[in-house]
Amino acid sequence: MLQMTVMIIVQISRIYSKMSESQYKSVTHCLFDMDGLLLNTELLYSKAFNRITNRYGKEFTWEHKTKIMGFKTSNIAKVVVEMLSLPITAEEFENESVKIYQELFPSANLMPGAERLLRHLKQNNIPIALATSSNKQNFELKTQKWTNIFDLFDHKVLGGSDPEVINGKPAPDIFLIAAKRFFDNPDPSKCLVFEDAPNGVKAALNAGMQVVMVPDPMLPKHYIQNPTLILNSLEEFQPELFGLPPYST
Repeated sequence: MLQMTVMIIVQISRIYSKMSESQYKSVTHCLFDMDGLLLNTELLYSKAFNRITNRYGKEFTWEHKTKIMGFKTSNIAKVVVEMLSLPITAEEFENESVKIYQELFPSANLMPGAERLLRHLKQNNIPIALATSSNKQNFELKTQKWTNIFDLFDHKVLGGSDPEVINGKPAPDIFLIAAKRFFDNPDPSKCLVFEDAPNGVKAALNAGMQVVMVPDPMLPKHYIQNPTLILNSLEEFQPELFGLPPYST
């Protein structure tokens, strides 16, 4: 009787496991955002912006940050100046920001689970690409300690500098271009995007791709809308859910 009960429990567990996995479609390629997902830079952005805005009695908060996450670098200054009604031009804000970035960005560290996942995919010959809204200058500042990790990517799309990326997130441009640049030009449905920002999630969905979201714990929950999967950390990701090779035990 006990043996039969155990067998039933095991069968039910397998059924639920298959039901859980069936909501995800198998993929062949992976696309990664950078800021807040692979590198812990969101706090650095807030620190940089508040050095400027605090002089005018204004605070750059998470509500403000959420609206610009994923924007192209060239658009951020204009939006921040308008949102906080700062008595300076967007050009002045951007020029000041760039000076602060040079001080702060080189200290950026990897997020938990990022290196393990990227190395695992690379070792298993899964094509991977970076799709970041950062421009070339900021990318180099942020990654100077981690060139060995970012060299793992098959290619990188730096949306802030790339002439093909006309529209920033939540437009799908950056992810469609990143997919197109793989040697085999996969269908978007075969690409899995990893994101931390609401605008990035929307961009992935607009591109017709599945998206794993790893939101910052400080992100207001009402901004989390329709990701394929939500995780607290990349450490929690199970590649086999999307038909990718599992981690070896």
